[in-house]
Amino acid sequence: MPFITNKTQEENVDIFYEDYGSGQPVILIHGWPLSRKSWEQQVWKIVESGYRCISYDRRGFGISSSPWGNYDYTSLTSDLHELIKQLELKNVVLVGFSMGGGEVVRYFTDFGNKNIAKAVLVSSIVPLVKKKEDNPDGVPEEALDGIKEALQNDRVGFLKEFSKGFYSYDDNKDKVSQGQLDYDFIVASHASPRATIQTALAWMHTDFRSELKNVNVPTLIIHGDADATVPMETSAKQAHEGIENSTLEIIKGAPHGLNITHSDELNELLINFLKK
Repeated sequence: MPFITNKTQEENVDIFYEDYGSGQPVILIHGWPLSRKSWEQQVWKIVESGYRCISYDRRGFGISSSPWGNYDYTSLTSDLHELIKQLELKNVVLVGFSMGGGEVVRYFTDFGNKNIAKAVLVSSIVPLVKKKEDNPDGVPEEALDGIKEALQNDRVGFLKEFSKGFYSYDDNKDKVSQGQLDYDFIVASHASPRATIQTALAWMHTDFRSELKNVNVPTLIIHGDADATVPMETSAKQAHEGIENSTLEIIKGAPHGLNITHSDELNELLINFLKK
């Protein structure tokens, strides 16, 4: 089974990845609280379109290592960098979903654009989730505290219901099966409890607004206008304004989990961008 090991002075973290196809490498960075398995509907399309598709489990999720500490975005992004370095990848396209958009942006801050050709943000939390005076459309801090409390007190109970909001299930029952909800729950519930909470704190409180200028490659931003989990006004629209060479594509009626509900539309946008 393929792993790379990120060795630091504090810890050794083993990151599991899957590597299919050939051609230009496309790295898929999953959202919270899932794993690389959430990219099922994109991996086959990327590979069949002539690209090398690499997806990996963030530390604490899937079958990667679950250290006790270091779940801030700099630590998470160092795992991504080690993956690129150890696989000797060039001309990479980084694709981040939801929380994974943070690793995409932080990569340019910490490591620059060497070996990176393009970037894609899908339903991304970038640049800031939390409501502030200068971010009035963000999520109120008391609501974020409620998520943290729910995860601490009844993590699996919270996760059982989370996918319904993720897919705006009441509006998309024809696009999301009960099996998909059950599958997501199984994946999410098997993640490290510690990692689930600590990475939630990272996406809740990290402010990427000053880092958007560091993203200096062609960037595609894809978001659903019915995303109730990460509202477009506080994420995609601000990211588009802050990333100079970016294109914003809005999928009408799409919820946060558009990788499942609107996979055809997402895949078409993604492949067209790769081919440009």
